[in-house]
This record gives sequence, C-alpha cells and structure tokens, in this order.
Amino acid sequence: MDSTMEGMLETYLFETNDLLDKLDEMLMKDEQEGDFSTDDVNEIFRIMHTIKGSSAMMEFTSISVIAHKIEDLFFVIRDKGIDFLKPQDKKDLFDLMFKSEDYLRGEVEKVENGEELLKDTSDFEKTIADFLVRIQKDEEEEEGKVPAASDNAKASASTDNKAASAPSDADHKLPEDPTAVKFIHVDLEEGVGMENLRAFMIVTALRDCDFDFREYPRDLATNAQTAQPIADNGFYLAFDDSDQCNRALAVLKTQAHIRSYEVIDSSKAEEKAAPAPAPEKAAASQKTSANAGPAKAPAPAAKANKPAPQQSHAPIKQSLISVNLQKLDALQNLVGEIVITESMVTSSPVLKMLPQEAFDSFTKSARQLRKLTNDLQDISMSLRMVSVSGVFQKMNRIVRDMTKKLNKDVRLTLVGEDTEVDKSIVDSIQDPIMHIVRNSMDHGIEETKEERIAAGKDPQGEIVLSAEHTSNEVIISCSDDGYGMDPQKMLDKAEEKGLLTKPRSEYTDSEALHLILLPGFSTNKEVTEYSGRGVGMDVVKRNVESVGGTVKIHSEKGKGTTITLKIPLTMAIVDGMKITVGDSIFTIPIADIQQSFKVTKDEIILDENGNEMIERMGEFYPVIRLDRFYGIPSLYGDNIEDGIMVWVENGDRSCVLYVDDLIGEQQVVVKPLPVYFNSFRLKEKGISGCSILGDGNICIILDIANIYAASIENA
Repeated sequence: MDSTMEGMLETYLFETNDLLDKLDEMLMKDEQEGDFSTDDVNEIFRIMHTIKGSSAMMEFTSISVIAHKIEDLFFVIRDKGIDFLKPQDKKDLFDLMFKSEDYLRGEVEKVENGEELLKDTSDFEKTIADFLVRIQKDEEEEEGKVPAASDNAKASASTDNKAASAPSDADHKLPEDPTAVKFIHVDLEEGVGMENLRAFMIVTALRDCDFDFREYPRDLATNAQTAQPIADNGFYLAFDDSDQCNRALAVLKTQAHIRSYEVIDSSKAEEKAAPAPAPEKAAASQKTSANAGPAKAPAPAAKANKPAPQQSHAPIKQSLISVNLQKLDALQNLVGEIVITESMVTSSPVLKMLPQEAFDSFTKSARQLRKLTNDLQDISMSLRMVSVSGVFQKMNRIVRDMTKKLNKDVRLTLVGEDTEVDKSIVDSIQDPIMHIVRNSMDHGIEETKEERIAAGKDPQGEIVLSAEHTSNEVIISCSDDGYGMDPQKMLDKAEEKGLLTKPRSEYTDSEALHLILLPGFSTNKEVTEYSGRGVGMDVVKRNVESVGGTVKIHSEKGKGTTITLKIPLTMAIVDGMKITVGDSIFTIPIADIQQSFKVTKDEIILDENGNEMIERMGEFYPVIRLDRFYGIPSLYGDNIEDGIMVWVENGDRSCVLYVDDLIGEQQVVVKPLPVYFNSFRLKEKGISGCSILGDGNICIILDIANIYAASIENA
C-alpha cells in the first residue's frame, strides 16, 4: 500500500470509529430516556450517510451496504417522524441499532487487522428490510417494498444516465439538465485527496439543509474514478429554483476544502459550450453572489470578451487535525532529551571556571532557556492527553447488554470520567476494564433482586467505575456492591487446580484474593458467554503489567469487591528533589514533599511495636529509614541527628523519610523501567522509574505510596 492510500485508510478508520463512538453514546442516552429525539434521528441519518459514502469510496462493500440500509430506514423515520413508531417498535429499533453498530464495528476491526470482509450480507440486510416493512403503513409497505433513502440512492441506481458523466476536460460543458435554472460550480483545494468523498460530504451538508438539487457527476458517492475529474474540473450543483441556489451559498461558505465556487445561469449553457476566445470561461458565464437578483440580458459581443471579475469565496477552515501517535511519541522523546541536555549543560563543572560576570550572564540565559523548555514540555505533554470518558462510556454498553441477557438490574456509575491521561494509557486500560466490568456483572452482582433485598441491599446493583491521576500514576478502580469474595474459597479453588506455590496456611487473605489473577483460575462452576474459562483476570494482570502497572484487589464477603489498576505515567517530566543515601542518588517528586528538617534523638519516639515516630504539626508520622529499607549503608550509620528528615505525602499516605543529604532541586525526565524488570516487583519496593542526571548517571525515582505500603501497611 502506497503512502497516499495508507493516509486515506488512516483517515477513514479515524473518522468511522469516531462516528461509531458518537452513535453508541447517542443510542445509550436515548434508550435510557426511552425515545429518540428528532435531532438524534437526523444525526443518525447523517452518520450512516457519511459511513456509506466513505466506505463505498474505499470499496468496503459490506460496510457500505449495511450503512446504506440503515440510512434507508432512518430516511423513512425522519420523513414520517419518530412518533409514528409504536412503543414496541422503538424498543426493537434500539436492539436493531445496537446490533448494526456491532456489525459495523466488527467489519471496521477487520479492516484494521487486514482481514477479509464479509462478502454475503444478505441475512443482515433482510433483518433491516423486514423491520422497515413492518413499520410501514401505506400500501407500498404491505407489498414488501422498501423505499429508497434519498435522491442520492436513486441516482446511484441509474448511473448509466447520460448526465452522470463528469464534465469534459476539453470544453467544461455544463451538465445536461434541462430543468435547471442555476448551476453552482465548485472547485476544491489542490491536493486534499479523496476528492469525490470531499464533494460527497459537501453535497450531504446541503441535502441535510433540505435543499432540492442534483449533483454532477451523479455517481460521485460510489465511483472512486470520479476523484480525478473532480480534482481537475470541480463538480456542479444544479438547482431548479434561484432562491434555493442563493441560500445554498451560505452553507457552502461553512464547508472545508473549497477553493472557490461560482453561480452560472443556465441560459448561458449554449454560449459556454460554443468555441470562444481565450477568456472563454469568464465570458460564457454570469457569476452571482448569494444576494444576486435575476439574470440580466446578455451583454454586447464586444463586452462579452472582457473577463468578468473572479468571485472567490473563502470557506471557513477546520481548526482540528489528527496526528499520528508515533509523531507525538517522537516529539515527546525529543523534549525529554532536550531537558536532559539542558541539565548537562547547566551542571557542567566548567561553569565554575568562568568569570563572575560571564557566569551571571550564563545563569540569566539558562533561566530563560528553562522557562522555554518548561513551556515546550507542557505543550508536548498536553498533545497526548485524552479523556478516559471514551473508554468509560463503552462500559455503559457492556452493562446494558449484560443486564438484558442476565436479567439483572444494574446501574453503572462513572466518576472522574473527564480525567485526562496519556493516549497510550487509555489504549492499555480498555481491555482490562472490560474484563473487570464483565466479571462484576456476571458473578459479582447477586442473581436476583430478592437475594439483594434479603441481604439488606438496594434491589438495583451498582458498579462504580472511577479514574484519577496522581503526580506519577493513573489510578482506575472498579467497585461492585455484590457478593464479595471469600479468601478461603479462593484457596480451595487454587488448591484444587494445583496453583498454590506454598503451604496454604502461609497465604494471607490479600494473597488469597490475588490468586484470581493467575492463568486458568476461575470460581465459576459453569462456562458462560462472559466468564468461567479462566482467561479473564489473568489478561487484566498481563495487560496492566505490560505497561509497568499493578493490580490490587480488595473484597469483603457480602459487601462487594474493588479492583484497582495503578498505571505509571509512561513518560513525564517532573520537578524532583535529589537526595543521597550512602553512595546512591534518588529523586523524590517535589509534589510529594511537605517539609525537610533536622531532628534530635529526643524528638524520636517509639510506638507499641518499637517503630520510630515523629511529631509534625500536631500529628505523629512513621519514620522510614531509606538506608535500612533498601539495604544501603548510610554515611552516618545510626546517628539520626546527622541526616535529614523529609516529610512526604502521597494521597492519604504520609510518612517521614530519613536520608543522608539533599543535593537540590532538578527537573528530571521519568523513564519507565524496562518490562523485563517486572519480575523483580520493583514497583512494590517504591521504585517508579529512573532518570538520567546532568552528569550522565542513572537516578532512581521514588514512589512514596508504594514505599509507605511496603514499609507500613505490609510490614
């Protein structure tokens, strides 16, 4: 596939997936309200119209055909009004539309994976056609005929019409349309690509405004061969009414990719076709603007040879573009290298040899460079940030489908769906979240309302999906208020399947719950469509760990289960405080530091277990000696007065770290640890990543939350 076709395919996939996401969100909202709104009916018609045209242009027949059939269906609904449908018909229409969306998504996924599309779509076509026949109320429906969706569809069925051919390159003749009063000739911008599809989009926008016209070439929506003639000579719109033609100009001004357009009086058609001197095009047509009046009488021949002034209308441009993610990755890596290089320059020992005046001048320039680098960093990071709402909204569909199939009454509550995270993280969490929600629906929530009422719960089950991000990680959690998990039953099942790696008595409750993440583990006695095969939660663990994340499970029997995904930011530039412990250098994110201070032995107290504590601002916090935590000899041994205390806080965890010394603040680039380090479980030891210092050395970046968990919670 050449680069041009590859670019067209990327554009097609991006636009089609975006339209299907919009369709899904719209259907979910309308089903909850119990009815389609008039605006949504029109929007669904437009979505299918667009997918039909773009798929036909790309020659994806199975997608184009089904989109066309749904367009036919909504043309009838739009024409008659949604209220003509019976309540049961509306329910069936929702089911049909969800099935249609799934079908289209399945075919688009085949395109993405390079697989062959379905060749026979007759069964699904018949399903849509049968539904359309069922809702028809006139005599034609009773005979089983399905009306065409639009003038476009009728036109595509008769492409052998003489008027369907594109204008000749030699004479630029107006299309042969005897009833047309006005023509609008539209020229597209050079090099836009997919010219016939761009023209089709413009035609669609006009037709959605209920203008009555004909487009030439007539088969531009289905014939990719018309792209080159349209690129060379533009395309024509024929109007039987001058007023509609003039009003259509206002819509054309809002369309993208138009270089210019002109209004041509059809009474000049013969003159346009006849041979003439060089300025033939200008002399042969009368150009008008949106507020022009009736055509005037032909000017004398002498004046006819004088070119008329060109009227070029500049359409409103789109302000959004799509960018390949690999380019953003390259940009972000480049910004990271700039930050590292800047650090190397500003920390060079050669600077100490400069005269004071020269050093002051360098320092001033370095501050300005740091400001510009920070701005560049912020912009590059923001380019990759997308909302998790897209992934969360898809879970609505899963809950909706499973609610019907499992006959359970469950609501999905979304929290923090506007949280913005890195695009790569959004892609990595979609499958894990889907597995977790399915498990919660299938065997997390109780089977019947009566069972929930007997347990003192709301008859309607609830699944809460939430997202938040801290300074160095994204936290996604999914909670249900169902059965909860019994650690002993987890151990029974694991023992039965031979999955235990140590004596059963040595497993804590937390370790027992995490056995569900092992491959082949399942507590379901029966294999269902959604679970029971033991290939769900291990997929969650594998996908999350592939991006350096961790999975945590908390459950209370009879109260519910919470599964939390903690995923580190794949790439970040943070302000950090460099510290030393022995000969090692670590970095603590500045956002986690509350205070640094010296202490005396008298200020250290011991709790009932002999653990060191210290008082700050009326509260007592545990002391974690990093030299002991990591097994690194301290420069000062046990003499705590010579070291420095750093009070840190992350979320609801707060403690005081004992370190040897503070080196100073520095902006560092967070590099994720290689995947093969995952087996060492460094994340659980409070190591979130690493960075390269100005002198070229590697510096470990500390994760305060996990240091606290390893030292205090799991001690």
